[in-house]
Amino acid sequence: MREAGKIVGNLLLEIQKLIKPGVKTIELDKFAEEFIRKYGAVPSFKGYKGYPFTLCTCVNESIVHEMPSTKVLREGDIIGIDAGACYKGYHADAAKTFPVGEVSKLKKRLIQAAEEALKNAIKMAKEGNRVLDISHAIELTARKYGFSPARDYTGHGIGRALHEDPPVPTYGPPGKGPLLRKGMTLAIEAMINAGKGESKTLKDGWTAITVDRKPSALFEHTIVIREDNPEILTLP
Repeated sequence: MREAGKIVGNLLLEIQKLIKPGVKTIELDKFAEEFIRKYGAVPSFKGYKGYPFTLCTCVNESIVHEMPSTKVLREGDIIGIDAGACYKGYHADAAKTFPVGEVSKLKKRLIQAAEEALKNAIKMAKEGNRVLDISHAIELTARKYGFSPARDYTGHGIGRALHEDPPVPTYGPPGKGPLLRKGMTLAIEAMINAGKGESKTLKDGWTAITVDRKPSALFEHTIVIREDNPEILTLP
């Protein structure tokens, strides 16, 4: 999982250099698949429940699961890149939201809020705490900025399978949920909407967008629970 995590972390670092106005999201997907395979891993998402691509490329109001396409990035967009790699049978999963050129103050604050929410959530991921302590940290951070946690999707356990128990929601009361134990591996996802927390799924059966069409941002790391601070596996 550490090796898979390094591959994903480095991919997100490298793909940032390609994100600019005029780029098609399918071009980012092609780069990502070649990158993951070059390091001896396979894309975790490709083929998962029939999903045909390496990345999820979530632009503006897309919360999760938008498929790469011939969509062209424009100045002022934001794009969430979600990627997973499987190395020798073990998965790692991470995501980051990037600005495309100059973006509005609202979108800058939204990206800041989601990144901060992930950091605060990871601080709560320690032995003896509970899953909803992580969730509550995401919710508190979102509310502090005047935003909403994306309520319909969760982080998750991860390991030999891409999605395992327990689910890790973006909101909830602290002190509840499964007990966190040393050695557990979780993919923590901070999904923050600028407006309402609810979503709807488009006709493609994958893309989830905000009900009010306001932008959404996502940051995610795969971590290991330790006695004190968790180990982040998806750093470059």
